Parts: sequence; C-alpha cells; structure tokens
Amino acid sequence: MRNFSFGLFSLRLWLLPPLVLLLSAPLWLHWWEPAMFVWLNQLCLPVAAPVWTGLSLLGNGWGILAVTAPLLLRAPRLMWAWLCAAPFAILFARLGKGLLVSPRPAAEIDNAQMRIVGEVLHNVSMPSGHTTTAFAVASAIYFALSPAQRRRHWWLLLLAFGAGLSRIAVGAHWPGDVAVGMGLGMLSGLLGNVLLAKLPARCFSPTHWTLRLQALLVLGSVYVLLTEELDFAENRPLQWLLAAVALASVLAFTRRSASPLKAS
Repeated sequence: MRNFSFGLFSLRLWLLPPLVLLLSAPLWLHWWEPAMFVWLNQLCLPVAAPVWTGLSLLGNGWGILAVTAPLLLRAPRLMWAWLCAAPFAILFARLGKGLLVSPRPAAEIDNAQMRIVGEVLHNVSMPSGHTTTAFAVASAIYFALSPAQRRRHWWLLLLAFGAGLSRIAVGAHWPGDVAVGMGLGMLSGLLGNVLLAKLPARCFSPTHWTLRLQALLVLGSVYVLLTEELDFAENRPLQWLLAAVALASVLAFTRRSASPLKAS
C-alpha cells in the first residue's frame, strides 16, 4: 500500500489520534462505567501510591520541565519539540474542560470502593489534562526523532501511558478521560512538530536567546519543585530529586552558553 504523506508525516500517523478516539468511544461514552473504572483502580492497588503519583508528575508542566531539562544540553531540538506541542495540549484540555460538564469518579462512586490519593476531586473530568500533557510531550519528542530512532524510543509513549493510567489509579479520572487525553496529546505532538519544522536552525544554538529563555523556565521549575507541593504530598522526595537534575542541567547549559562569549 502506498504511504501517502500529509505535511511532515504520513497520512497513517495523522490518522492515529482520531483512531484512538474512535476505538475508545465505548470508554468516553461511559458504556462500561463505573465498572471499568473500579476494576482498573483496584487492579492498580498492589502498586504503591508513590509510584502512581510519580508517574502523574509526568503530566505536570513544572515536572516535565525538570524531567526534560537535560535536553537543553543533549538535544535542544527535542526540547523545542515538546514546547511547540504544549500550547495545543493546553488549548485542547482547557476547551474540553470548559465545554463539557463531566463529574469525576469520586462524585459518582462510593469512595469506599476505590483508592483515592491526594485531594478528592469531583468536577471537570473530561479530558484528563495530565494525560493530554504527558502524551503531547512524549509524542512530540517521539515524532521529532527519525523513523530509525523511533524504534528505540517507544518507551516514551509507554511512560505517557503510565501517566494516564496513574490518573485512574489515584482516583482522579475515568478511563474515557484518559483515552481522550491520549488522542488529543498525540494530535498535539504532531501539530507541535509542524511548528518545530518552521523554526530556524539558530534557535537550537545554546547562545540563542530563546534557548536561554527556556533555561530560565527550567530554573523556575526548580523553584516551584522546592517550594510547592505538585498534586501529591507523596511526590516531595521526587520533586527534590528533579529539582537537583534541573538545576545541574541549567548550570551546565549556562557554562556552555557562556563559553563562546569567553572565546571571543
């Protein structure tokens, strides 16, 4: 079969997000709820809560900035990839939550039947913002790689799936919310790569002001990680670790960014 192209990617890749949304229709139409949610929530019980809360941090913007901070040094283009996808993810998540009146599981299920970690949430369920963010970041980076590299980095999407599953495990979202977040996140990643292709090569230089601005954003994430509780108290140790990684990355980036100036 001929592989038709549409923009940067083949038509096959552009069809992936709507395919995810179509195949998951029984979930977001709540045909199998609440039984499906309770089953998955209980299935996740043997895994300790800090594992799920840590995975959930992959859907938090400040956490993502820290996790991806080493890309400032190793692969600035990939850092740009997910930052280009982020506005689409924010737009899709905000529109969905603003337009759809969707109660969360804790509002419809006896809380004694489920594990809830952290704050008990009742409203604004569709879509899962954390899942949308996690898949936007993972798919943006994944699609920015060459086809050969993608075969070695499938784990990026697996991590994003873990972040989505964590939202069910902590009692925050229905499976349908997560499925829609997956589809919207993948679409955000593809659209982000369209923007990425329009960036001039100089934006990937450590001396360019936009990359230095990104370093300041990462530095901001260090402050937030050290001073605020992101979603769950269980994440505190992980936040400190990520803050250390982000700070080390910014310091190393600063040295590299300043070295051309010293040489001149």
